[in-house]
Amino acid sequence: LEHVYIDGFAGSGQHVSRTTGEFVAGSPLVALRVEPPFKHYYFIDIESTKIEQLEQIAGQRSDVGVFREDCNKALLEKVFPLVRWEDFRRGLCLLDPYGLHLDWQVIAAAGQSRSIEIFLNFPVTDMNRNVLLRNPDNVSPKQSRRMTRFWGDDSWRNIAYSTEPGLFEDIEKKASMKVVAEAFRGRLKEVACFTYVPEPILMRNTKGGPLYYLYFAAHKPVAAKIVRDIFKKYRNRGET
Repeated sequence: LEHVYIDGFAGSGQHVSRTTGEFVAGSPLVALRVEPPFKHYYFIDIESTKIEQLEQIAGQRSDVGVFREDCNKALLEKVFPLVRWEDFRRGLCLLDPYGLHLDWQVIAAAGQSRSIEIFLNFPVTDMNRNVLLRNPDNVSPKQSRRMTRFWGDDSWRNIAYSTEPGLFEDIEKKASMKVVAEAFRGRLKEVACFTYVPEPILMRNTKGGPLYYLYFAAHKPVAAKIVRDIFKKYRNRGET
């Protein structure tokens, strides 16, 4: 088997810590340092300045591919076709969008391939700020389309909002983010066809505010158990 690493929103490879001012390795650098190494690495980002830094990090390495384009297009057309089950290749794909910038087709393609496992950030901040408002009538059509693109269809509406009878008129009640996240977990299994999707872990900022849910989705029970145990450890430590 050949194992490959895929980073859909790779960034520049490193960033500066806000607290210490020191350079901190990003996911591409971390992946390149993993032992034993992956057979190949694919880094994708849409910003040219970040791509330039990634290319500097990659240097002349023949096992690293760098793509400057929308990750939805690059993954579906260029990268995922290289990680086929029948070619004995297996991929670990990190999908860390800056917001609702990911197309459900990418998630579904990974799941249905049987050869690609994913870590996925479910962008709670963007959803709460722009889509899952207390009053659904205040959500713009543009923001609704962004959510539908990420979710895969408009079933999120009936999950996020329910109608309850009021004294004078019906009242739209907003569901908790935990309910929405659990419904998305169901979609990863039932629609995207991942066999194992452990309960996601909620990541928070330094003030305790929710940032995103981190999901892992796979077809192998061993991988799912390892990640489930890691998630459980962090929950028990009270870091989420």
